[in-house]
Amino acid sequence: MDMSEYLSAFLDESSDQLEQLNDLILLLEKDPQSRDTVNEIFRIAHTLKGMAAAMGYEGIANLTHALEDMLDMVRNGEYQLRVEDIDLIFKCLDLLSAAVGEIREKGNEGEMGRQLSEMAKRIKSKLAHGSAIQKKEESAEIDAWDALEHGWFDKAREQGLDVYKITIKIASDCALKSARAFLVLTRLEEAGEVIKTQPSVEDLERENFGDGFVLYFITKEPKEEIEKILSSISDISLFCVELIDADEDSSKSKPNEQNQEEFEVKPQIKDNVKMNRINESLNSIKQQQTTTVRVDIGRLDKLMNLVGELVIGRARIERLAAEAGLSEFEEPLLQLGRISTEIQEIVTKLRMVPVAYVFDRFPRMVRDLCRNLGKEAELFIEGSETELDRTVIDEIGDPMIHLLRNALDHGIETPQERISKGKPRKGSITIAAFQEGNSVLIEVMDDGRGIDPGEIKKKAVEKGVITKEEAEFMPEDEALALVCLPGFSTSEKVTDLSGRGVGMDVVKNKVESLGGQFHITSKVDEGTKVTIKLPLTLAIVLALLIRIGDETYAISLENVEETLLVDKSDTKYVHGSLVTTVRGEILSLHNLKTLLNYPGELDDKEEFPVVVVRVGASGKRRGLIVDELIGQQDIVIKPLGKLLSKVRGMAGATILGDGKVALILDVAGVGNW
Repeated sequence: MDMSEYLSAFLDESSDQLEQLNDLILLLEKDPQSRDTVNEIFRIAHTLKGMAAAMGYEGIANLTHALEDMLDMVRNGEYQLRVEDIDLIFKCLDLLSAAVGEIREKGNEGEMGRQLSEMAKRIKSKLAHGSAIQKKEESAEIDAWDALEHGWFDKAREQGLDVYKITIKIASDCALKSARAFLVLTRLEEAGEVIKTQPSVEDLERENFGDGFVLYFITKEPKEEIEKILSSISDISLFCVELIDADEDSSKSKPNEQNQEEFEVKPQIKDNVKMNRINESLNSIKQQQTTTVRVDIGRLDKLMNLVGELVIGRARIERLAAEAGLSEFEEPLLQLGRISTEIQEIVTKLRMVPVAYVFDRFPRMVRDLCRNLGKEAELFIEGSETELDRTVIDEIGDPMIHLLRNALDHGIETPQERISKGKPRKGSITIAAFQEGNSVLIEVMDDGRGIDPGEIKKKAVEKGVITKEEAEFMPEDEALALVCLPGFSTSEKVTDLSGRGVGMDVVKNKVESLGGQFHITSKVDEGTKVTIKLPLTLAIVLALLIRIGDETYAISLENVEETLLVDKSDTKYVHGSLVTTVRGEILSLHNLKTLLNYPGELDDKEEFPVVVVRVGASGKRRGLIVDELIGQQDIVIKPLGKLLSKVRGMAGATILGDGKVALILDVAGVGNW
């Protein structure tokens, strides 16, 4: 493995660990007495420190070491965490995240290294002055007999675990022995708990050891599984795994004395070995088996593009075979269709990412915003395991932040205001995600003051958006939709978070650009709910092909509710708009040819095809009159490029089976709904 591979692994692992630390610090703030949480934070900080030291990033290593000292004093009862300490830890995590970003861009810590070291000194100074009990220096070495005295064997036995002494020898030609030692510890800790090393972890990190080291390991796994894990790690020339029996004489288990018994040395196995990755701790023996591999997202994008070309090629062959009347092609084409569909589904699943990838950053954000606004609110997240395409996930982060800021700034009242209304002092915000067919629904709900439709109408009249007469007859749901207009805000004052008229329109436009839908419901003094409906994937979708004039267009079936054949005699004009009645409900009709600026009026036909879609923030049904309904087809969405990407009403383009290009309509943007 060259240094670039080490660096890539470090960046990926450190980013994951910093996200975990953010979540754990939030838990610690709620329950500062939780030893489990403190121990888990300590373990992750220790791991991050080891990785950084092995890679030579001293700033990160120094700061995580200082955090490790603080947490060690906390779990030993020598230091009591206060609110300002939690704030300080969060600042440390922000600095560490910034440093990882700096390394990702420039390959080194740069100026961040100095800031990290200064923060480390600040923490150490705080600990020196704030600890109630002088921190004792712990011995650098502990043998198996010490482990017995500290109750490790008893703890292990209670949970059906074993203690092993593992001797490791690293190949003499290994370039980064400290990194290899750290990799051994990391792999083993995925299957149990490393309780001590000889020499110390600090010496391993600084490469203050020869070619070998010893560690003591608690696990549920058998000896063979441990040997399998060690065999899968390159640059280990020798290893020995010994089960320690607590009932044996202490002289047999003391690591400082040479064991007289000959032990078998296992040679490095060079074949790739598939391993069961077991995550367990001393407090839980629940097992979860996974086999994973990290893949660069660029490779998945390229694979998806190739699958898209396969879909286009299949459609073209099907068309040519049908035109030539080659019936013998039917069976091979059906087989090709099944295979390409299965490949498409597999690649799509590979690109799927849990929404937790985005949602996990919100608890920290809500906490900080509450502190800044002087409000109290708790964030609840439901369905974080729901999956979306990585492309969609990358795009919804900013819209979700807008919604949460609006909920906190506009929706959630101050504690005093809530108490006066008979509400709980602390407000609640809930983010829920769940799959519905080929879409994912995300709901953001709060129990705040809600949105007053009357106030919205009043502001809209003042701004000249609507007339007084229109406001008088406007339904509440349409009034709520006005908050999505550019520059529209009900806030009386401008703050860092709101009042500038930027927010809901940004969210709506982004959601609709992703082929999604956006809807608001609200009740005064009860709260507001914003619903976002997004497609599972943006790469390959099932679409309805239609004809307007001589051109073929595509509409994603996610936006299509139904298709109709409307008799001209069943239509009439109401206030200048063409309408019809469908199952007792009035449906507004719009000539798509006119919306797309084609010349001419509605064709003089007795009946015409209509595509019924839901559009706009209110989710209203609209009927789009087209010249012809062609049928359904899988299409590959292609971007329009910089010059055409701003064209309103167009979501992209696709290549049809005959090789022609068809534009994909954005039904939400094609008309002024």
